[in-house]
Amino acid sequence: MNSKSSNTYTIGELASEFDVTSRALRLYEESELLTPRREGTKRIYSERDRVRLRLILRGKRLGWTLAEVKETFDLYDSSNAGEEAQLTLLLSKLDERRKFLKMQQQDIVNSLEDLENIAANAERALSDIRSRE
Repeated sequence: MNSKSSNTYTIGELASEFDVTSRALRLYEESELLTPRREGTKRIYSERDRVRLRLILRGKRLGWTLAEVKETFDLYDSSNAGEEAQLTLLLSKLDERRKFLKMQQQDIVNSLEDLENIAANAERALSDIRSRE
Protein backbone atom coordinates (compact mmCIF):
# COMPACT_ATOMS: atom_id res chain seq x y z
CA MET A 1 0.00 0.00 0.00
CA ASN A 2 2.97 2.29 0.54
CA SER A 3 3.28 4.61 -2.40
CA LYS A 4 4.85 8.00 -2.85
CA SER A 5 1.54 9.57 -3.82
CA SER A 6 -0.61 8.23 -0.98
CA ASN A 7 1.93 7.98 1.86
CA THR A 8 -0.09 5.31 3.62
CA TYR A 9 1.19 2.20 5.33
CA THR A 10 -0.19 -1.07 6.55
CA ILE A 11 0.47 -2.30 10.07
CA GLY A 12 2.88 -4.87 8.65
CA GLU A 13 4.84 -2.27 6.68
CA LEU A 14 5.32 -0.02 9.72
CA ALA A 15 6.11 -2.95 11.99
CA SER A 16 8.75 -4.14 9.54
CA GLU A 17 10.24 -0.70 8.87
CA PHE A 18 10.66 0.12 12.57
CA ASP A 19 11.33 -3.44 13.77
CA VAL A 20 8.39 -3.47 16.17
CA THR A 21 5.53 -5.89 16.56
CA SER A 22 1.99 -5.37 15.30
CA ARG A 23 0.96 -5.73 18.93
CA ALA A 24 3.14 -2.73 19.86
CA LEU A 25 1.46 -0.65 17.14
CA ARG A 26 -1.97 -1.66 18.44
CA LEU A 27 -0.85 -0.65 21.98
CA TYR A 28 0.22 2.76 20.69
CA GLU A 29 -3.16 3.07 19.01
CA GLU A 30 -4.97 2.14 22.24
CA SER A 31 -2.85 4.74 24.04
CA GLU A 32 -4.04 7.30 21.46
CA LEU A 33 -0.52 7.90 20.18
CA LEU A 34 -1.33 6.64 16.67
CA THR A 35 -4.62 7.15 14.86
CA PRO A 36 -4.85 4.94 11.79
CA ARG A 37 -8.00 5.06 9.74
CA ARG A 38 -9.94 1.86 9.21
CA GLU A 39 -10.94 0.10 6.04
CA GLY A 40 -13.00 -2.76 7.36
CA THR A 41 -10.66 -4.56 9.74
CA LYS A 42 -7.50 -3.12 8.16
CA ARG A 43 -5.58 -0.29 9.76
CA ILE A 44 -4.24 2.31 7.35
CA TYR A 45 -1.47 4.47 8.80
CA SER A 46 -0.66 7.94 7.47
CA GLU A 47 2.67 9.68 7.13
CA ARG A 48 1.76 11.51 10.36
CA ASP A 49 1.44 8.14 12.14
CA ARG A 50 4.80 7.08 10.71
CA VAL A 51 6.50 10.24 12.04
CA ARG A 52 4.79 9.79 15.41
CA LEU A 53 5.98 6.19 15.58
CA ARG A 54 9.54 7.38 15.06
CA LEU A 55 9.05 9.90 17.90
CA ILE A 56 7.46 7.27 20.18
CA LEU A 57 10.44 4.98 19.70
CA ARG A 58 12.88 7.85 20.28
CA GLY A 59 11.03 8.71 23.49
CA LYS A 60 11.22 5.09 24.62
CA ARG A 61 14.99 5.07 23.99
CA LEU A 62 15.22 8.14 26.23
CA GLY A 63 13.31 6.24 28.90
CA TRP A 64 10.06 8.15 28.62
CA THR A 65 6.80 6.44 29.47
CA LEU A 66 4.00 6.30 26.91
CA ALA A 67 2.13 8.80 29.10
CA GLU A 68 5.05 11.24 28.79
CA VAL A 69 5.14 10.76 25.02
CA LYS A 70 1.39 11.36 24.91
CA GLU A 71 1.75 14.52 26.99
CA THR A 72 4.28 15.83 24.49
CA PHE A 73 2.03 14.93 21.54
CA ASP A 74 -1.00 16.51 23.23
CA LEU A 75 0.89 19.74 23.77
CA TYR A 76 2.03 19.72 20.15
CA ASP A 77 -1.51 18.99 18.92
CA SER A 78 -3.06 21.71 21.08
CA SER A 79 -3.97 24.72 19.03
CA ASN A 80 -3.38 26.91 22.10
CA ALA A 81 0.18 25.80 22.78
CA GLY A 82 2.88 27.51 20.84
CA GLU A 83 6.34 26.41 19.89
CA GLU A 84 7.76 28.00 23.04
CA ALA A 85 5.55 25.84 25.28
CA GLN A 86 6.48 22.74 23.31
CA LEU A 87 10.19 23.44 23.59
CA THR A 88 9.89 24.32 27.29
CA LEU A 89 8.20 20.99 27.97
CA LEU A 90 10.77 19.12 25.92
CA LEU A 91 13.66 20.76 27.77
CA SER A 92 12.02 20.01 31.10
CA LYS A 93 11.57 16.34 30.20
CA LEU A 94 15.14 16.10 28.95
CA ASP A 95 16.45 17.70 32.15
CA GLU A 96 14.43 15.27 34.31
CA ARG A 97 15.77 12.31 32.34
CA ARG A 98 19.35 13.61 32.47
CA LYS A 99 19.14 13.97 36.27
CA PHE A 100 17.70 10.48 36.62
CA LEU A 101 20.42 8.94 34.44
CA LYS A 102 23.15 10.78 36.35
CA MET A 103 21.72 9.38 39.61
CA GLN A 104 21.71 5.91 38.09
CA GLN A 105 25.27 6.41 36.89
CA GLN A 106 26.38 7.34 40.42
CA ASP A 107 24.50 4.33 41.82
CA ILE A 108 26.37 2.10 39.38
CA VAL A 109 29.73 3.62 40.37
CA ASN A 110 28.89 3.08 44.05
CA SER A 111 27.76 -0.50 43.40
CA LEU A 112 30.97 -1.29 41.53
CA GLU A 113 33.05 0.14 44.38
CA ASP A 114 31.08 -2.01 46.86
CA LEU A 115 31.62 -5.10 44.70
CA GLU A 116 35.35 -4.41 44.50
CA ASN A 117 35.57 -3.99 48.28
CA ILE A 118 33.60 -7.17 48.95
CA ALA A 119 35.68 -9.11 46.44
CA ALA A 120 38.93 -7.83 47.99
CA ASN A 121 37.72 -8.79 51.49
CA ALA A 122 36.66 -12.24 50.27
CA GLU A 123 40.03 -12.78 48.56
CA ARG A 124 41.89 -11.78 51.76
CA ALA A 125 39.71 -14.09 53.85
CA LEU A 126 40.28 -16.95 51.41
CA SER A 127 44.00 -16.28 51.39
CA ASP A 128 44.03 -16.31 55.23
CA ILE A 129 42.17 -19.65 55.30
CA ARG A 130 44.54 -21.19 52.78
CA SER A 131 47.64 -19.91 54.60
CA ARG A 132 46.47 -21.57 57.85
CA GLU A 133 46.15 -24.97 56.18
